[in-house]
Amino acid sequence: MALPAYATTGQRVGYYSFLTYCGLVFFFLIAPIFIILPLSFSASPFFEFTREFMHFDPEAWSLRWYRQMVGISSIGDTTVVSNKWMLGTRNSFFIGISATLLATVLGTVAALGLSRRNMPFKGTIMAILISPMVVPLIITSAGMFFFYSKIGLTHTYLGLILAHTALGTPFVVITVTATLTGFDTNLIRASHSLGADTLRTFFKVIMPLILPGVISGALFAFITSFDEVVVVMFIGSVEQITIPKQMWAGLRQETSPVILCMATCLVFLSIALLTTVELLRRRSERLRGIKLQN
Repeated sequence: MALPAYATTGQRVGYYSFLTYCGLVFFFLIAPIFIILPLSFSASPFFEFTREFMHFDPEAWSLRWYRQMVGISSIGDTTVVSNKWMLGTRNSFFIGISATLLATVLGTVAALGLSRRNMPFKGTIMAILISPMVVPLIITSAGMFFFYSKIGLTHTYLGLILAHTALGTPFVVITVTATLTGFDTNLIRASHSLGADTLRTFFKVIMPLILPGVISGALFAFITSFDEVVVVMFIGSVEQITIPKQMWAGLRQETSPVILCMATCLVFLSIALLTTVELLRRRSERLRGIKLQN
């Protein structure tokens, strides 16, 4: 939003000072990424900017760590295949997608119920649903471990999926509830008056209007599951290793530049997901009749 032509000198100084401050904060948050990206292409086995690397010597730049990340590395003249990073990638996507589907369904149903005016104990139920976002994660993980150990869900994919579902559901509840804030309930009455049943009304009237919020909540739930490491350390086993757990183990044991390669891939994945969320937010505003300010 630009300053109006009649802005005073003091207003202009304050405006540009605020922009400068925001730019410095943004740079402080983004600067580590600019260090990770080039280092992932370094041929050095250490986290360092060598003289040859800074002078763009072709021998100092390499894709060896990316090849090792996908499971192919060379030791002498022998090609060694190691799938620990790809195993973590497959597990992360499998657990993340499964937990996202469950969290999206449960969170959407809960948000629809909470959006009703005659819903009893609405505040209490909402507080319980978003409690995984408030309670420290170490406490939640310890509680899940003791509970799952009694019913035999520790060291299983099902246990991790249910745990990640509990962590991702609050994001779906919040985003869908926010989308339903401006929902016109007269559309539901009109659909029923035209002969549509509850199920048809939901899929033909309600779902198209709240779909941006549902997808946004699902993306946040997926990011939460994909980035989770504490729960995996409590409940998962060696077979259920994920990318965050493998990166944690790599920092403690190997300190391999492969971590930088995986971090680079995760950065681009996060950018893609956040871009999708922003596009969906703008689409939701257009559907609800909110004019975007330039």
